[in-house]
Amino acid sequence: MGGHTNSTASGVNAAHAFDVEMVRRDFPILAQEIYGKPLVYLDNAATTQKPRAVIDALTCYYEMDNSNIHRGVHTLSMRSTDAYESVRDNVCSFLGAADRSEIVFVRGATEGINLIARTFGVANVSAGDDVIITNLEHHSNIVPWQILCDEKDANLRVVPMDESGDLDLDEYEKLFSPRTKIVALTYVSNAIGTINPVEKMVDIAHRHGAPVLVDGAQAVPHIPIDVRALGCEFFAFSGHKVYGPTGVGALYVRKNILEKMPPYQSGGDMIAMVTFEKTTYNKIPHKFEAGTPNIAGVIGMGAAIDYLNSHGWGGISAHEDDVVCYAVDTIGRLDGVRLIGTPARRRHDSRPRRNRRTRGTSLFAAGHGFLPRPGHGEGIVRSVQHTRRSRQISRGNK
Repeated sequence: MGGHTNSTASGVNAAHAFDVEMVRRDFPILAQEIYGKPLVYLDNAATTQKPRAVIDALTCYYEMDNSNIHRGVHTLSMRSTDAYESVRDNVCSFLGAADRSEIVFVRGATEGINLIARTFGVANVSAGDDVIITNLEHHSNIVPWQILCDEKDANLRVVPMDESGDLDLDEYEKLFSPRTKIVALTYVSNAIGTINPVEKMVDIAHRHGAPVLVDGAQAVPHIPIDVRALGCEFFAFSGHKVYGPTGVGALYVRKNILEKMPPYQSGGDMIAMVTFEKTTYNKIPHKFEAGTPNIAGVIGMGAAIDYLNSHGWGGISAHEDDVVCYAVDTIGRLDGVRLIGTPARRRHDSRPRRNRRTRGTSLFAAGHGFLPRPGHGEGIVRSVQHTRRSRQISRGNK
């Protein structure tokens, strides 16, 4: 939403009713100039800017309602508790979950994934078992599973992608065995924007008896989410990727699974009763929210979801599709430019692949008020090269 574009002048289809300039005015930070040029912010894959509605919600909380939650009986505590818990209902609806108790507030998608690895993973993965991830994962959906597999002497299996940036679903199915304990996959790649066929991949996993965790960090700003339609057991996202504050996010866990999972952290609010002999844990989801949470952040995330919903998914998606088609077509006609990854379905805010000139190009762009993201693309390039070499070897060429 941060781009300063004129639909007609840029070649973007003006027929779609999405007023970029009106949306741009909702973001105070975009009113500034960088080196005398209007700020154009395209680093949304890293973090999004915040609309006035989110900033106002944070200010209102600290000016009017600041208090701890769930434990006070005074007016401020009750107001804060009501505001905090109303966002749980909001997120439940936003994700299409069946029950508000399936929503756990976390620091972001990274903590949500780690929570599953350290609770469900530790409880269910044993020596010789398999964990499946994909070649398109963010580090936050790789490293927790590497650590778990190292600790448990388990096997980390990786779904390859083809040279266009799409996952190879035939190879994916071949990775399953009776010892596959969980699949962890991204909905949308943060690197090249591939939209993975999550429903199909979940169906394949379920045929083999494996639950699925979906990293939805890059999906939630662009795609309406329905976790029940997707069929996944776990879904994590970060508030700051959806125009909310940093340091807050949400984790969906199917209720029958969440009820059986051991606590992730211990402390206040995740307990029902404590004696020196025994502790009784709180009911879900509070069992997984130890200590004082990021109350203001949760309230700000709720305001961000309301803001996003107010614009309607149809206009957002149509505008993004127009912009990405225009960008890919225009960039593709430049001499000396190679697009790394051309998946069948792609989202618009993936990072540009870095070459030795990317940093200099980004600094030049910043001098004109244009803030892209110089990406760390060596992993994607290596993956493509590995795919090509593997095919050559399979054909007998070494």
